[in-house]
Amino acid sequence: MTPPPLLELHDLCAWYGASQALHGVNLAIHAGEIVALAGRNGSGRSTLAKAVMRLVRTEGTLRFAGQPIDGMRTFEVARRGIGYVAEHRDVFPALTVRQNLQLGATTAREHTPPRASFTFDDAFALFPALRERRNTRADVLSGGEQQMLALARALLGQPDLLIVDEPAEGLAGQVIAQLAQSLRTLRERGVAVLLIEQRFALAQDLADRVAVMGHGSIVFDGSFAALRQRGDIVTEWLGVG
Repeated sequence: MTPPPLLELHDLCAWYGASQALHGVNLAIHAGEIVALAGRNGSGRSTLAKAVMRLVRTEGTLRFAGQPIDGMRTFEVARRGIGYVAEHRDVFPALTVRQNLQLGATTAREHTPPRASFTFDDAFALFPALRERRNTRADVLSGGEQQMLALARALLGQPDLLIVDEPAEGLAGQVIAQLAQSLRTLRERGVAVLLIEQRFALAQDLADRVAVMGHGSIVFDGSFAALRQRGDIVTEWLGVG
């Protein structure tokens, strides 16, 4: 028997003020699954992440681990077990690496315990550069190191689901490879990942399946092999070969 999804979205709509950005999104993510969220700029991918984290006004059904999270505040969603790494990383620039990590760390989870418990040693094992620079202010880190720090800080919140928005943006190939390996390690430890990534080859290498967004809704949800057979979707909604 297939276990129920970890995250379930049904007819999810979202607004920025009076402007509607999501139009009835339906999506499910299971434990330990990496799902790539693809689409052109402006398709609603980042808005979907913000909707799950309760950062924009929404209507529709949001369920996590079998429980509704509709109407919760952002910190309550995080305590339920959803981590979020925003597109612009949002580290605390005046604080050191260790201080940033301490702000993300939690020893308590509401309701169910985490599927995988992450410690400072785990974070430093995933990203050795952070151990070397643990007493360095975040504002002097490279872009890649700041992305590592944002990911590590989210993991110390003990998530069952990690939402990562454009982690490879502006980074060198070697750093991207390290970030990709860290996401594979999370999957091995049972953490689900919703990966918003413009680099189609990277998303295909990492994800178990792909959901394509267009005009604020899901226009395709399935395997990459199935997507390759849908030239209409690829051309109209992705613009890649």
